[in-house]
Amino acid sequence: MRNVFIQESNLVSPLGFNLDENWNSLLANQTGISKINSLGNFKDFYAARIDDVQLDLMLNKDFVGLETSRIEKLLTLVLLPLIKDRINEQTILILSTTKGNVNALQNNLNEAFLSILANQIKNKFKFFTQPIIVSNACTSGILAVNVAKRLLQMNKAENAFVIAVDELTEFVVSGFNAFQAMSNEICKPYDLHRKGVNLGEAAAVMYLTNFTEENGLNYKILGEGNINDANHISGPSRTGEGLFLSINSAFKEAKISAKEIDYISAHGTATIYNDEMEAIAFNRLGLEDVETNSLKAFYGHTLGASGLLELALACKQMQENTLIKSLGFEENGVSESLNILTQNQVKEVNIILKTASGFGGTNAAIIVSKNG
Repeated sequence: MRNVFIQESNLVSPLGFNLDENWNSLLANQTGISKINSLGNFKDFYAARIDDVQLDLMLNKDFVGLETSRIEKLLTLVLLPLIKDRINEQTILILSTTKGNVNALQNNLNEAFLSILANQIKNKFKFFTQPIIVSNACTSGILAVNVAKRLLQMNKAENAFVIAVDELTEFVVSGFNAFQAMSNEICKPYDLHRKGVNLGEAAAVMYLTNFTEENGLNYKILGEGNINDANHISGPSRTGEGLFLSINSAFKEAKISAKEIDYISAHGTATIYNDEMEAIAFNRLGLEDVETNSLKAFYGHTLGASGLLELALACKQMQENTLIKSLGFEENGVSESLNILTQNQVKEVNIILKTASGFGGTNAAIIVSKNG
C-alpha cells in the first residue's frame, strides 16, 4: 500500500480565520463559546458562532466571488489559502458535513442538497473530478480523511482536499434541545459536573498526498478504522464496543501498541453517555494513562466539521510539541480513570490518536505520525 501524508490544514472558527489564529487562541485558553441571545425561536443559550461581520470582511479581503450562502462563504474562506497550484486531474475533493446548507429548506429545497454545496465548491475552485460527500453523523470529518487515505492508497488519486463544514442553525439547535442534551453553561468534557453539549460551527480543510512535499508537514497516516456498533439511534454503546474496535483496527494497520501513543484527541462532547463510553473504550485498550483532551469547551460541537477541525489541531499540537488543556475539566466524572490534561503541556509528541463518535453508533479513529 502507498503511504499517505497530511501536508497542510486550515480552519475558520469563532477563534480565528486561519490555523495560526486558532492556535494562538487555544494557547491563551480562550473559548469561542458565549451566550447566544437569539437564534430563531431559541434564546439565551450557550454556543460558538462565527461573527458575520468579520466573516464578510475577511471574505471581501481575500476573495471576490458570488457566494450563495453563509456556509459557502465559510468553505471558500477556509479552502482558498491551500489551493495554490495543487489541483490537477488526479485531485479529489471530499466534503464532510452533517446538515450542509440546511437553512435553504426555508426557501429553496433544492439548494439544501449536499450535492449542490459540494458542486458549488468544485466549480468555484475548478476541480476536475466529481466531489465525494461523506455525511455520517459526527464521525464525518475523520471518516472523510480515512476515505481520502484509502483512495490515495489505491492509486485512485494522487492528492486530496478534505473539507468540512457545519453551521449553527435553528434546525440543529432544535434537535439537540429535543434531546435535552444542551448545557446552560460552557461545557465540561469528562468532568463530574458536566451538564451536556454546546453546539458550534466551523469550517476546516486538510490537504493529503501520496507523496512527500518539500515544504509540507509530511505527517504519515499510520492506520485508521471505522466501526458502527449499531447500539441505538442516538445512545452510544455502554461497553464502547464500536470505538474499541475502531481504535483496535487502527492499531493493527499501524502495527503499533497503545504504549506508543503520545496524545489522544478525544471526541469528548460533555454528555453523560458519550464521555463514559469513551472512558471505557480507552481503558479496554490500555490508553488510560495517555495525555488526553477534548476541544469541545473551546469550539462547541461542530458536528460534521468536528473531527477534521480537531485532527488539524492535533497535528498542530504535534508540530509544536505542545498539548492543550481540556478546558472545563476539574474532577473526573466517568467511571474509569483517564489522563485528562488540566494544563497546557510541553512534551515531545510523535504519534497521535484522534477519535470520533456519533449518532447511530458510528465511530472512527486515525493514527498519525510526525516522523513518517
